[in-house]
Amino acid sequence: MVILLLTDVPVDLDRDPARLRAIEELRDPGYAAARPGVVQQVMEWLGQRISDLLDALSGVPGGPLGLLLVIGLVIVLAVVVRLQVGKVGRTARSAGEVFTGRRQTADEYRRAAEEAAARGQFADAVRERFRALVRGLEERALLDVRSGRTADEAVAEAGKLLPDLAADLTAAARLFDDVHYGGRPGTEAGYQALTDLDERVRRTRPVLASA
Repeated sequence: MVILLLTDVPVDLDRDPARLRAIEELRDPGYAAARPGVVQQVMEWLGQRISDLLDALSGVPGGPLGLLLVIGLVIVLAVVVRLQVGKVGRTARSAGEVFTGRRQTADEYRRAAEEAAARGQFADAVRERFRALVRGLEERALLDVRSGRTADEAVAEAGKLLPDLAADLTAAARLFDDVHYGGRPGTEAGYQALTDLDERVRRTRPVLASA
């Protein structure tokens, strides 16, 4: 019986007939059913790539622990790059700026602060009153009009011309940063202190540097 089976197999096919015979054989639905699906192929490819990566890193000193340290370092570096060049970095660099959006007059900021305080929204009141203070200094030409100035920079410059108020100005900048960027709640006492300081700044004559 074995001999009969062997004699039934054509062994003298030319190249083209053999190719056609193979194509017909592969068209058999049984082959298509046995072929792995797209998802399975992708998973097998990913598995092979991960295996290749692990093989490439197998020589890392320290074995598996060393490999974990290397992976952790790569993740940390990726996060640092993201913080420096991405949206997070831009947000961090802008933190501390006194003015955002359209710059208004000092009186407009004062009016907005009073309205916010009347509503009991003292965080907004603190923000607007400090902006009124800085904008008033700009309108008196004690500070140059400059975009991107932080609260600390504003009071540092103003403190040189108003030395008697330098300590209070520094405290006001800290209050502004704590409320506006630090998320701390504004208080009525903090707003009243800023209002009083703003009025004293308006009444105080600058000390000009000697030639």
